[in-house]
Order: sequence, then structure tokens, then C-alpha cells
Amino acid sequence: MRYAWSGQPPLLRDFSLDIQPGAITAIVGPSGSGKSTLLRLAAHLLSPAEGRVEAASERTAFVFQSPNLLPWRTVRDNVALPLQLQGTPRAQRRQQAEAILARVGLADAGGALPGALSGGMKMRASLARALVTEPGALLMDEPFSSLDTFTRRQMHAEFLGLWQRARPTVLLVTHDLEEATVLADRVVLVAGRPLQVVRDDAVPLPRPRARHDSAVVSIVRGLEQAMEAAA
Repeated sequence: MRYAWSGQPPLLRDFSLDIQPGAITAIVGPSGSGKSTLLRLAAHLLSPAEGRVEAASERTAFVFQSPNLLPWRTVRDNVALPLQLQGTPRAQRRQQAEAILARVGLADAGGALPGALSGGMKMRASLARALVTEPGALLMDEPFSSLDTFTRRQMHAEFLGLWQRARPTVLLVTHDLEEATVLADRVVLVAGRPLQVVRDDAVPLPRPRARHDSAVVSIVRGLEQAMEAAA
């Protein structure tokens, strides 16, 4: 696959990456390396100049770094928006929205406006909106980066619980090597221009994973060393 901004050297050239269905794959790399662009290509929000992107599922959802909730719609109506765009009847989309809100711990917040929510609650609502259509693939662009450490770790546990129910294919872009190692089945380190895969590691550790576990620490240190060498 090849991709370049107009008038700029190629961001991608002869780039290939296979994603395992039903697994969580984390993409890590230096800031500005093109991780988010790679995710948008996977989501078909951008088109490659050459090559192709084969979708893991026809039902794909995208979770952005910012929750991007519509401030004039209630939390319930924000979550139900993808169903509304699909033409789902009003009663059915309300029922599905309330069900997924309960699963993310927002059962009592459906009638509230986004402005009344904390940062963690907004991210839960954003995740609920992505999952309400029961997607086969979930693309996530640094979704937890704006949260404080406690809330972020809490969201990690809640996200894994939701993922384990349906096992969608997840492609997670993050700058946090610890987050990638704790959440993912596989961590892919990319760097350079054009972008290349520098390291591709399976994470064969049982869940849940403790951050202080020696195996987790070892993987994170290896990724840090590889990223420093690639910088």
C-alpha cells in the first residue's frame, strides 16, 4: 500500500499489515509518525494512492481521541445516532441505546446532556455509541489519552470486559506502550518515513494483566528500546 500527502514524500510505500480477526492489535510509534493516518486508511476515511485495504468486517465503528458528543442531544440520543442513521425504528434504537449504556455504567445518565458528564463518562458514552451497532471491527485512535491515570486504568478494564462479550476485531492506536501491552494481543511498532513495521510482538499473557508484572515490564522495556533505536 502507498499513501502520500499532496506534494510530500510518501507516508506509506510498500506497506503491508495483516490484522488477526477477533483480536486486539495495538499500533505504537513516535508522535507524528503516521499512526492515526494508518488508522484512517483502515477505516476508509482516506484512500491509498496504490494498493487496497480489505475490511475485517462490513460493520466497522471508529472511536476518536475526543468523544465528539453532540452537545444538544441527550447521552441516550448520542449513543443511538448510528442506529438512527441506519433507519432503525425509534423504539428499537432507544432500547438498544439503553442496553449498551447499562453495560458501560451509564444507565442513569441517558437523559443527561454531555455537558453534565465527566471526562470518563463522556468516553464511556463514546464507546457505547461505537458498540451500539455491534460492529465486527472497532478502530480506536488514542481513546484514553485525555483521561487521568485512575480513570484510564478503570476504562481499560471496562473496555476489555465489553470486548470479551463479542470479540470484535480491534485496531488500537496509542502512544502509551504500557497501555498497548496491557490491552493487546499483539503490539506493532511503526516508525520512519515511509512508515515501516519496526517490531511486531505477540503478547501471550493471560488477562487481566498487572502493570507491575515482570513479563509486562519486560515487553514495555523492549518496545522502549526499539522505539529509541528507530527514532
